[in-house]
Amino acid sequence: MGTKVLLKGNEAIAEAAMRCGCRYFFGYPITPQSEIASYMAKHLPARGGVFLQAESEISAINMVYGAAGSGARTMTGSSSPGISLKMEGISYIAAADIPCVIANIQRGGPGLGGIQPSQQDYYQAVKGGGHGDYHTLVYAPWSVQEMMDLTVLSFDKSDEYRVPAMLMADGTLGQMMEPAEPPPFQDPPNPADKAYATVGTEGGRGKNIINSLYLDPHKLEEVIRERYARYDIIKEKEQLCETMYTDDAEVVVAAYGSAARIVATAISSLREKGVKVGLIRPITLWPFPQKAFDTLTAKVILTVELNMGQMLDDVRLAVGGRIPVEFYGRPGGVVPGAAEIADQIMKLV
Repeated sequence: MGTKVLLKGNEAIAEAAMRCGCRYFFGYPITPQSEIASYMAKHLPARGGVFLQAESEISAINMVYGAAGSGARTMTGSSSPGISLKMEGISYIAAADIPCVIANIQRGGPGLGGIQPSQQDYYQAVKGGGHGDYHTLVYAPWSVQEMMDLTVLSFDKSDEYRVPAMLMADGTLGQMMEPAEPPPFQDPPNPADKAYATVGTEGGRGKNIINSLYLDPHKLEEVIRERYARYDIIKEKEQLCETMYTDDAEVVVAAYGSAARIVATAISSLREKGVKVGLIRPITLWPFPQKAFDTLTAKVILTVELNMGQMLDDVRLAVGGRIPVEFYGRPGGVVPGAAEIADQIMKLV
């Protein structure tokens, strides 16, 4: 085991991104995400990279589009209303099959909402958010260590499948401090090794033109179907989740991110009292970890979220009516305690 360092979750994302070869960051400050940008501004230029605070979120995501199109590992970060402003650009990036990483440190919504932690952007992230048929890889860390680990994985998988990747954290995870082991340093991938990259031809190949406009509808359909063939591979190979005590559980709670930390505390206290309750914690929100629900024998599932019920729909689809699914949520930035969650679980026992 290597040396651990004490970092905020936001700082952990930035440090991990630089260590795995991210050399371009374009962003705009917004609470509770701003430490990602400030950490990048302090450290990225010293590591041979470029930090640029754009004039707006819209500008930032289009700068990501351009830099990522050149084959460089590129990143932006924001929080809920800022991500909404980036959605048109994310749709363009997805349509151009360009890899990049977007960090969303969620706050309450809709609109400007509040600055407290929330999980109210689930629909936006996993159902697309922008226009058209597309997906982004969506990862949901629950610790500062996972903020680092999933940042690296986001870059790697985004490159592998040429799909934008989103880190879905929230204000709790972004602002809290925990010891974490940083990933090893690695050189940035060589843009010349990426067949799509706009790095010049040197007379050795045809021009690369990165575009999302297809005036021939049949060609556009062909491109979209090819992209969905990749999505099918992702859904088969890239589902990630963690389970606790699900083998004998009569009640299984489904929760992700910081909500899952609270649920895990509640479950531990109830297990000590002999209550048969377990946890499924999705780590990939897209692809949703369907396989983890296929073998459940619980009598009921309780979905706990910091919203009014968004992952709830995917849990219900995953069990296909085989197990009843209940919901408990707190929206707007209200964070429940473990005792509150335990009370909700006991209502179902």
